[in-house]
Amino acid sequence: MYCKNILETIGNTPLVKLNKIVQEVPALVLAKVETFNPGNSIKDRMALKMIEDAEKAGILKPGATIIEGTSGNTGMGLAMVAILKGYKCIFTTTDKQSKEKMDALRAMGAEVIVCPTNVEPEDPRSYYSVSSRLEKEVPNSWKPNQYDNLSNSAAHYESTGPEIWKQTEGKITHLVVGVGTGGTITGTGRYLKEKNPNIKIWGIDTYGSVFKKYKETGIFDKDEIYPYITEGIGEDFLPKNVDFSIIDHFEKVTDKDAAIYTRKIAREEGIFVGNSAGAAVAGLLQLKDKLTKDDVVVVIFHDHGLRYVGKMFNDDWMRERGFLEIKQPTAMDIIAPHKGLPLVTVPESAMISEAVKKLKKYNISQIPVIDAENHIVGSLNDSHLFTQLLENPNMKSEPVKALMQKSFPFVDAGASLEEVSKLITKENAAVLVKDSIGELHIITKQDIIETIG
Repeated sequence: MYCKNILETIGNTPLVKLNKIVQEVPALVLAKVETFNPGNSIKDRMALKMIEDAEKAGILKPGATIIEGTSGNTGMGLAMVAILKGYKCIFTTTDKQSKEKMDALRAMGAEVIVCPTNVEPEDPRSYYSVSSRLEKEVPNSWKPNQYDNLSNSAAHYESTGPEIWKQTEGKITHLVVGVGTGGTITGTGRYLKEKNPNIKIWGIDTYGSVFKKYKETGIFDKDEIYPYITEGIGEDFLPKNVDFSIIDHFEKVTDKDAAIYTRKIAREEGIFVGNSAGAAVAGLLQLKDKLTKDDVVVVIFHDHGLRYVGKMFNDDWMRERGFLEIKQPTAMDIIAPHKGLPLVTVPESAMISEAVKKLKKYNISQIPVIDAENHIVGSLNDSHLFTQLLENPNMKSEPVKALMQKSFPFVDAGASLEEVSKLITKENAAVLVKDSIGELHIITKQDIIETIG
């Protein structure tokens, strides 16, 4: 048994139980992993449907050029179908899309035109407008217009919805989907609600998009629109494929949370998926209190993580945007290698020669000075001793008190590496820290170097 071509492998993607990342969610959570489609995204389904419907309608003719505005995944699906059916492709996209997506489209033989993100849809520079202009200029061309082409949602009504219903044996109670063109949530949601009107359809939106407010108020608020980083969800207009009557609730997710959870899915579930999946999981966790142990939730994982390796999966990219949560070592982390050892001190009444012996014995460069009641009253360091003894060797027989310097400063046990480092200067060779049981410890420049290294 074999497939006649790659298009026959579209659909019938697996449903996979999520575990660690949703452990706070009382329900059974299943991911519909759409990376198993040949183009590695759910968009393969509607790309094939739009082209086949256009062929049947006679509006897509042999040798035509397909022109579309795409964030990458729809373009990949269209390009794949176009190769097998003999069409050319020109795609417009925005400059916020990952380089990997653009490179993948070019690898499939498509021409890619990059347009600015921060312009309104009707602006002639927008990727919507440029694709519409090209459709008029290029002979024998056709624009699928995935946003308003209802073959998009029909594809999911015919395939994604029935698959989920069958895979859950009709037990699904909630569908969670990132909403962009609206085809997936509308088509899948419509099918599922026809099977069971009680199924809740939750759409995941992003800040900077108009969907949530429009659903809740009926107001299209342009003040809601501003640039955002999350890919594949949210819009600054209302696509015809978004049927708001099907969607019960929209949940907004920040760019940061979407990016963080995109990485967590890979690290905690071993599923390497894209940005909209991270947003969907983050949104689900925000809604966890609305679920019970008897619920069965299906979350759509739209596309593959390989399209985001230069973005959400890149530490530098995450750090530049303040998305990477870096836990700095604390004072207690720094002293960990010698936490069990007693603090080496010298009494203020001891001779300088005794202090020198201790420095040599323990191979240390500085030492706290204590009084008769074991209180820290000062310090000594080898550089200071060297200078003083060079000038007057007889000072070896003087008490430590005669040459001691000011005490090392104390820091809190939870002080960060940065806070500790700022206190260690040319004039101050170390800091002291008290642990939870009251024991004193010293942090030196060498401890800082070993922690960083």
